[in-house]
Amino acid sequence: MANPRREPATVQLETVRKERRYEQVAEQIQRLIAEGTLKPGDRLPPERELAIRFGVARSSIRDAVRTLEVMGILEPRQGTGTVVRDLSAESLVVPLASVLVRKRELVAELIDVRRMLEPALAARAAKNASVEEIAELDDILRRQGAKVRRGEPTIEEDSEFHYAIGRAARNSVLLKVLDVLMDLLRESRTRSLQAPGRAERSYAGHQRVLRAIKRRDAEAAEKAVRKHLEEIESIVMRQF
Repeated sequence: MANPRREPATVQLETVRKERRYEQVAEQIQRLIAEGTLKPGDRLPPERELAIRFGVARSSIRDAVRTLEVMGILEPRQGTGTVVRDLSAESLVVPLASVLVRKRELVAELIDVRRMLEPALAARAAKNASVEEIAELDDILRRQGAKVRRGEPTIEEDSEFHYAIGRAARNSVLLKVLDVLMDLLRESRTRSLQAPGRAERSYAGHQRVLRAIKRRDAEAAEKAVRKHLEEIESIVMRQF
């Protein structure tokens, strides 16, 4: 049996392009395994080291590793880290594209759940939000707008805004559901916010929602969120 703590020899990794970074990382790791450079039982280097060697963010490494775990190529082991599994020939020829198609379908379904929940949450927030909660939403948008103007990532403020609306809706169960949805959609939301013009459209959509909440107009808040989610879906699905 291979030693689970054995590490592979240093290999040459290519810096990946900007588009779909995690897919390119996954493909390179899969190729190294197929070629025998990475063998069953080999432990992957730490996430931080891989991020440096591939020239990507650590989130891209995490997403690539999760994709290869779904494919049955990598395995997380307690106290050891992520290792290459003992592979069948079939597992090495499973195309990455088939996994990504399933992932696309999952993302579409998750967005559909958001479309069911979030417009209603915004409507409730328009009725129930306190002065302090509206001030918090204002502050989030102020920070998001500043980042948009500087060309900086706005994923943190994007998540905060939707979560703050969930809190203002006064339903702790739905808030937990929204929290899980946001976590499941983290990677696709991060990618979509990097698309040209996406951050600006997200910010504009948030402004429309907040204006409706400030007017205590539940119907307008619901429509604004619905439009916002439609814009998001069109961008995310194009990227897949």
